[in-house]
Amino acid sequence: MKKKIKTALISVYDKNNLRSLLNILKKNKIKIISSGGTYKEIKRLKFKCLEVSKFTNSPEILEGRVKTLHPKIHAGILNKRKRKSHLKDLKDNGFENIDLVIVNFYPFENALKKTKNHKKIIENIDVGGPAMVRSAAKNYNDVTVITSSDQYEELTQELKKFKGHTSLNFREKLSRIAFAETAYYDSVISNYFNKRTNTIFPRKKVFNANLIEQLRYGENPHQQSAIYSSSSNRNLKQIHGKQLSYNNYNDIYSALTISRSLPKGKGTVIVKHANPCGVSAKDDHLESYKSALSCDPLSAFGGIVSCNFKIKKNLAIELNKLFLEVIIANGFDSDAIKILKAKKNLRLIDGTNYKSKEHLKFVSFNKDIILQSEDLNLFSNKNFKIVSRRKPTSKQFKDLIFAFNVCRYVKSNAIVLASEKTTVGIGSGQPSRLDSCQIAINKMKKFNLQNDNLVAASDAFFPFVDSIEKLIQSGVKAVVQPSGSIKDKEIINFANETDTVLLFSKTRHFRH
Repeated sequence: MKKKIKTALISVYDKNNLRSLLNILKKNKIKIISSGGTYKEIKRLKFKCLEVSKFTNSPEILEGRVKTLHPKIHAGILNKRKRKSHLKDLKDNGFENIDLVIVNFYPFENALKKTKNHKKIIENIDVGGPAMVRSAAKNYNDVTVITSSDQYEELTQELKKFKGHTSLNFREKLSRIAFAETAYYDSVISNYFNKRTNTIFPRKKVFNANLIEQLRYGENPHQQSAIYSSSSNRNLKQIHGKQLSYNNYNDIYSALTISRSLPKGKGTVIVKHANPCGVSAKDDHLESYKSALSCDPLSAFGGIVSCNFKIKKNLAIELNKLFLEVIIANGFDSDAIKILKAKKNLRLIDGTNYKSKEHLKFVSFNKDIILQSEDLNLFSNKNFKIVSRRKPTSKQFKDLIFAFNVCRYVKSNAIVLASEKTTVGIGSGQPSRLDSCQIAINKMKKFNLQNDNLVAASDAFFPFVDSIEKLIQSGVKAVVQPSGSIKDKEIINFANETDTVLLFSKTRHFRH
């Protein structure tokens, strides 16, 4: 069902490409109504336009807060063209149809970036625009609604194709987009007020995000997938390689989260299936990578490397020796780029601007969503209590904090063995903590990484003595674990009997 457009109402903050739009409207002899800055711009471009206040015979009031909130506007949009009672109401009130609504909103998101002044932010909440868009979208059977300058070309083609008319399919598609636009806009405002009032879990929670891209598939080829972002500024920049996959993104964010928990400008993280398989925070960048790789070079094959620093030529040469899916760094120098780009499919990601912030993490199950705050707090000595008779050396304390930090990013149950700010064995994802201990020990032995300075970290308390006993038998000299078990005293006694350093963390760090 095609509908002739005779009258259009235009009220836009984004005035880009207005001339091309006005040209097609003029060509189809479409009457234009507008207000405020849009009216002035249309007149400046030398097109005919009727000001809203003259159309409604009602002046703009409240410093422009009320312009289009008028029965003549909304009745013109909302009336059903074939319903007799609607036609009578319009005739009795001297109202007329509005067939095309072209509106985009005050830039509320931009206001949040530019100012923290609450009064200024409030003035950037659009009321009339969303109201008109909702009216037009509801009445898509008769009215066409445009909510972005990106849609002008499509509207132009539609008007050319149907000689000043629009099709029902076109109007319904734009209606769907319009309701998404108003919902998104309101969600940004809602989340602003939640943040302002420190309301983490409101009674009704809305999420806002823009589609970044539809991915080739999900974790497996039979699954569909896409990535969305609630930020208008992407903080990751792909500079080389084929399209990123669902699994790539999952690993990338896991690797970056670990990287940003390490000292600034230091640290290499190697991730496979969202689990770290090697981490080192050594000062020398090349040595850091080699040490991280040595923890589990087999698992690193086909993995992701994240460097918390800029990659230079000498490291690029080493990285090129191993098959990797993705390399992330705080930039790449020109020589490194040239070397790494030799592999056409290798994805190179500049994560210079990536920051781990205290955001909510959510997991969905059908129509249910679980929310929690992220586990991002940085550790220091004050987060731990020495409970053994033997006190840790300064070096041991640093290694224990390093190991415990890595441990919280390993899937539970998690055990991390470390030495010299480098992992030497990682046991992950086991229902039994004892099994995780054994896997970490086996990894260490497999790659001949035993030494006299081993420390171990557990993401949760040891429920029995058997796990810490196994670790000490493997050569571990110091252990850190969260407190809270009814067996804590037994664990402390065992540490004292074996002259082992034991620290209790004040927090547990499961990761599922």
